[in-house]
Amino acid sequence: MKREIRSHPAVVVPVTVEDMSDLQAWLQSQARDFKWLLAHADDGVIWGKVDDNGQLVTSDSVALGVSPPLRSDTLQQARLFSENAELLLWRDGDNQLRSRLIRKPLDGETLTFTDAIDEPQMLWGTDPQPLDNGFTLMSDGAQGMRHAVPLVVSGTFDEQTRPLRLWVRHYVGEDANGFARIVASRLLKVGVNQEG
Repeated sequence: MKREIRSHPAVVVPVTVEDMSDLQAWLQSQARDFKWLLAHADDGVIWGKVDDNGQLVTSDSVALGVSPPLRSDTLQQARLFSENAELLLWRDGDNQLRSRLIRKPLDGETLTFTDAIDEPQMLWGTDPQPLDNGFTLMSDGAQGMRHAVPLVVSGTFDEQTRPLRLWVRHYVGEDANGFARIVASRLLKVGVNQEG
């Protein structure tokens, strides 16, 4: 797949992080404009999706023992994302939670980024097993690597045809010497590769 720089205007907005004693509730309060969640914690990966009722459903509710619960004390980072925006929550070097939003600009807003490269990244998983609420448990390899993705996946796959993709948008900026480089990245969507 050829990588192309294309016009994808965006703005970056800082988001105030308040009380994080209930991380799931804070993420739920932010979730209305997003479709998916990908969180990394000390004890594993947590996937999630915003259902048709606007509720954030996380993988720990359908894959107990595979996916850890969302807890602020173990969270490294969490990303709520859709094709229009991404809200990133991360733990800084002082162990404080910070947050920012990258989104499409409103009319008249000063742009932070103008150009980007979209890239599908392959995710682990060759053996799908259906779970509740539209999740699928994906297993891979002799080590039994597993994660519960917020998608319905069916079929037979091998290491050459892993079906899952995570689309990432890399924003391009110019450095002090005039060279173009990637200055920020955000998640766009998760899905099944249609190309096989």
